[in-house]
Amino acid sequence: MSETLRILIVGGGAAGFFAAIQAAEAAPHARVCLYEATAHPLAKVRISGGGRCNVTHACPEPRELVKRYPRGGRELLGPFTRFGPRDTIAWFEARGVTLKTEIDGRMFPDTDDSATIITALRTAADQAGVHLFTSMGVRTITRAADGPGFDAIFTDDSGARFDRILIATGGNKGSAGLFIAAELGHTIENPVPSLFTFHIADSRLVGLEGLSVLTAATSVPGTKLADGGPLLVTHWGLSGPAILKLSAWGARELAARDYKFPLLVSWTGDTPARALETLTAWRHANPRKQVSTLNPFALPARLWERLIAAVPGLSPEAQWAGISKENLQKLATQVAASEFAVEGKSLNKEEFVTCGGVRLREVDFKTMESRLIPGLHFAGEVLDIDGVTGGFNFQAAWTTGWLAGQALGATARPPTPPL
Repeated sequence: MSETLRILIVGGGAAGFFAAIQAAEAAPHARVCLYEATAHPLAKVRISGGGRCNVTHACPEPRELVKRYPRGGRELLGPFTRFGPRDTIAWFEARGVTLKTEIDGRMFPDTDDSATIITALRTAADQAGVHLFTSMGVRTITRAADGPGFDAIFTDDSGARFDRILIATGGNKGSAGLFIAAELGHTIENPVPSLFTFHIADSRLVGLEGLSVLTAATSVPGTKLADGGPLLVTHWGLSGPAILKLSAWGARELAARDYKFPLLVSWTGDTPARALETLTAWRHANPRKQVSTLNPFALPARLWERLIAAVPGLSPEAQWAGISKENLQKLATQVAASEFAVEGKSLNKEEFVTCGGVRLREVDFKTMESRLIPGLHFAGEVLDIDGVTGGFNFQAAWTTGWLAGQALGATARPPTPPL
């Protein structure tokens, strides 16, 4: 170990930046070098949340928080007790950034501008003495053959030796960090997309682009996959939290089906039986009203008209009293169990999260250090960790980055005893 501790951070995203800051603050005399392969560090922070940056979620209880992670929840329980959403809020507030909570629990800077978060991180890194290198990736990392430490080769073919390494390159299949981790002996769980939208070509949705409902329920027949929340009609099919959460929990199962599967949508969150009860009561209360002009579910009018049109033989001009029991049942099914054929997926551009990455049991979640290679650490989505939409993936980045940074910057050797 050299007199000056040399720390390499690979990846300039949320986890990498946060770890670099913690390491540099914990070891003021260390040389902390942060390498980002692109010209734009913190790019994902910039575009997340529609450019507002969904920093975390107002869920301070660790046992509740871990329920939002399809993969990694059990491993994150301990880390969240050490650095959770409350700590994230306090960290940013100490640097002049106030976070606000929206009705669904998502937390954003009160400026509604992700640049506020980026400025706070970059300022903290500058003040801590982090050396930032952009447009410079890391090609390979090998354990030093002639002593302790690691030898890194960069994309310009230069090289340097470091005492400790953090890989925080994200979990995309082409991530250099996954390649490096595998070359060093780690097992990689196959990365597949999580948090994606569904491609659906269906006449019931054509022309409804931008329409949303707040309390939908979604499920995939033949599986245990089911979720709910706001649902959004897009140009290519369906999106919104009710879809994104379903895709996160079903990331591997839906990938195995090549993203072709049936989807059931309850536009109201009700069961078909409950919807039928409501429709029956409505028919009795409004016998002379037209079906198309009055609906008992407060659904958007255009959507209601499409659901009526999907029932063969049911005219929009029909009066409620004239609807047969059979058609009433079919309408209840359209309301609470519309079936769609999913024919593909698109990554949600604000999320582009993957499941998969470095196998979790090969990492010590007290320090984020490799159980195989001392001095090698991991943070963020390069691990087989992913959360549902709502700020949970950023919280995992802050937490794992904080733990890794603290460990990276720990004292290199015991202090020399006094003479």
